[in-house]
Amino acid sequence: MSEHANVKPADDHVVLGKLTSPFGVKGWLKVYSYTSPMEGILDYPEWVLRCGDSLERRRLLQGRRHGKGLVAQFEGCDTREDAEALAGAEILLAKSELPELDAGELYWHQLEGLRVVTREGAVLGRIDHLFETGANDVMVVKGVLDAEAIDAAERLLPYLPEKVILDVDLEGGIMTVEWDPEF
Repeated sequence: MSEHANVKPADDHVVLGKLTSPFGVKGWLKVYSYTSPMEGILDYPEWVLRCGDSLERRRLLQGRRHGKGLVAQFEGCDTREDAEALAGAEILLAKSELPELDAGELYWHQLEGLRVVTREGAVLGRIDHLFETGANDVMVVKGVLDAEAIDAAERLLPYLPEKVILDVDLEGGIMTVEWDPEF
C-alpha cells in the first residue's frame, strides 16, 4: 500500500538505489543498490520511491540476493503490471534515518557540492559526484561549478584521507586537498 502523506521533499533524502525492472510475475522487482554492502539497502523496512516528481512510501515485504544483484517485493505490488509501474523509481531514505558513522567517516552526499581548494588556496571547483574504483573512491571536481575556480576543468581526485584530502570542513563547505592544479 502506498502512502503519499508525510513524505518530505527529496532534498531531505539520499538516493540508496533504483528499481530497475520487474522480476517474475508476482510483483517482484530487480534492485540496483548504491549501498555498501549492496544488501544494506534491505535493512530498511520502508522505502521512499521517487517516480518522476512524486514520492511515495512502500513497505518492503521481502528482499534477497539474486545472482549478482538483488530482488525485492513491496506491499501492494502483487503482479508484474504493478512492478512495471514502479520500474525506474529511485529508492530514497531520509538523511535523518541514516546510521551514525564512526568519527572521521562521511557519507558521499555530505561531500557533494563542497568547494575543493588546494593547500596553497587555488580553487579547483566543487565536488559534483563520487564513484567507486577497485583501489579507492574518486571525486569528480568540476571547475565550471564554481565561479572562483582557476579554470573550468573537470578533475578526478582520489579520495585518500591524509594523502590527498587534508581537511573537510562541512560547515564551511570546503575541502582542502594536496593536489597540483596542473594535473
